[in-house]
Amino acid sequence: MESIPTVIRQATSTDVDALTTIMNEYIGDFYQKPKPAVEKLHYLIHTLLELQLGVQFVVEQNNQTVGFATLYFSFSSIKAEKVTIMNDLYLQEHLRDTEVEVQLFKHCHKYTQDHGFAHMSWVAAPHNTRAHRFFDQMGCTRIDWIDYMIV
Repeated sequence: MESIPTVIRQATSTDVDALTTIMNEYIGDFYQKPKPAVEKLHYLIHTLLELQLGVQFVVEQNNQTVGFATLYFSFSSIKAEKVTIMNDLYLQEHLRDTEVEVQLFKHCHKYTQDHGFAHMSWVAAPHNTRAHRFFDQMGCTRIDWIDYMIV
């Protein structure tokens, strides 16, 4: 079977509608969470694009957006250096566990290295064992932190 050419690139303002669609798929279909209002997603995307508080990458095949990743920029007090936090790494189901997933992950890691960030970190849901296997295969290190949240 012939592979479909894949493009991974930094999102631009022309990607807002496609990102909104794929992000809604990620939030509603994958995580089974209520989809936020379109205005809220647009605000998030524009904040990343315009204020440069992070970066989003789109994954395209046949001129269709089939995935995305989001890196937020932050700092590590322990290292006193800037870091990236990979908040999202999402591909449509038929692309999971494929070379495209590896390429997207490596693209995020390379961006982190090329732009002088100390490291890239992220969290994975405890029940997302497929993601755990993927990150283990990528040579990632599990750390001993426990996430908390308050609303």
